[in-house]
Amino acid sequence: MSLSLPPTPALPAFEDPSKITVTTGSNIKGTEEEKLSKSQQLKKIFQEYGAVAVSLHIGISLISLGMFYMVISSGVDMSAVLLKLGFRESLVQSKMAAGTSTFVVAYAIHKLFAPVRISITLVSVPLIVRYFRKVGIFKPPAAKP
Repeated sequence: MSLSLPPTPALPAFEDPSKITVTTGSNIKGTEEEKLSKSQQLKKIFQEYGAVAVSLHIGISLISLGMFYMVISSGVDMSAVLLKLGFRESLVQSKMAAGTSTFVVAYAIHKLFAPVRISITLVSVPLIVRYFRKVGIFKPPAAKP
């Protein structure tokens, strides 16, 4: 038993000018965002959403630092945890220098997780602002001329 595909229609030599699609600025914007680094994307979010983005990012950072301080002060061996998460041993050992205070170790681990905090901010700020606009807490964005 042989399966055969239906014949494909011949492609026209030219297209109807009324059916030509034009790439809009929003499509170009999407490709530009993929090329930006996380810090550049964060700056863009700060410019676009202002105090909401800054407040949320600072809040996430304070919660992260407090959480890592609590974990370190409770006696968890964070060097073993970080090695299991896939961090390089040289990076972990440089952050876990012997004789450092609990806060310094917590801050170093907090800095290692900066990409996670930035990603959370980049994803959550537009969602939160959209929700607040829908509920009526924030005004809708001003129309661009």
